[in-house]
Amino acid sequence: MLNALLNQILKNSIAQRWFIVAGAIAVTIWGVFSVTQMPLDVFPPFAPPQVDVQVEAVGLAPEEVETQITVPIESAVNGLPGVTTVRSSSKVGLSMVSVVFAQDADIYQARQAVTERLQQVTSQLPENAHPPEISPLVSPLGTVLQYAFIVDGQGQTDLMALRRLVDVTLKNQILSVPGVSQVTVYGGDERQEQVLIDPARLQDLNVSINEVTAAATGANSSVPGGFLIGGGQELLVRGMGQMQSIEDLQQSVVKVQDGEPILLQDVATVQTGAALKRGDASLNGQPAVVLMINKQPEVDTPTVT
Repeated sequence: MLNALLNQILKNSIAQRWFIVAGAIAVTIWGVFSVTQMPLDVFPPFAPPQVDVQVEAVGLAPEEVETQITVPIESAVNGLPGVTTVRSSSKVGLSMVSVVFAQDADIYQARQAVTERLQQVTSQLPENAHPPEISPLVSPLGTVLQYAFIVDGQGQTDLMALRRLVDVTLKNQILSVPGVSQVTVYGGDERQEQVLIDPARLQDLNVSINEVTAAATGANSSVPGGFLIGGGQELLVRGMGQMQSIEDLQQSVVKVQDGEPILLQDVATVQTGAALKRGDASLNGQPAVVLMINKQPEVDTPTVT
């Protein structure tokens, strides 16, 4: 019976050979077109949906980070539908929690569910902890490009200026490229306005650390002043307190004592310096600033590149 069926198929194919040839050409053209339109990636998406949560708390030890930040977040997300695994890592000043969902879970609904649970636990976190942040949606193997920038030893640009150039200029432009999900910059020196308090001066002038902290914080803030109405006009009144230079920070008033203002520069050394490094980058043994670009899931890698 099978031989008869095959003979009948071959007989009909030979009798209508032009139809068969036309069909084969159409299928070939459709296949070539489909291949050119298919997204291309290094590996197919194999990892289950995962939501990464990070909380930064400067100054806390790993034990405090775990008990005060990591454990409350784990408890909040453990009961979500579709959660299969919750992994965490507590480091100095940083808590990282990874929530893994079932393979058939929708990643966008999973991120929304985690966000709702984080809103409930935010009030339980320490005061010096930043609000929880969900990492951008990236492919499991989504790093498409890495650039390394080094400083010519004979030039006037240092690693701090190079890092600021990459952060301000290149990072924002690359983020605007369709398909780019995250741009990470590491290495170099991150610029920081530093207030180095002198305990001896504090004692001599009877100034507390809290007063110095409040003065440094208020030196870079603007406040509303309401409206001035008159002459048929309504004018906006603002207190412009944005710091324009390091001298503005030095001239900030800490307190007034016996009719004389005590400035920030009277109790501390105010300077521009490099922030404390957490990791570094190099290229061929030279200090460098590295720019790492990650793409969005299901986006064609050659197109983004």
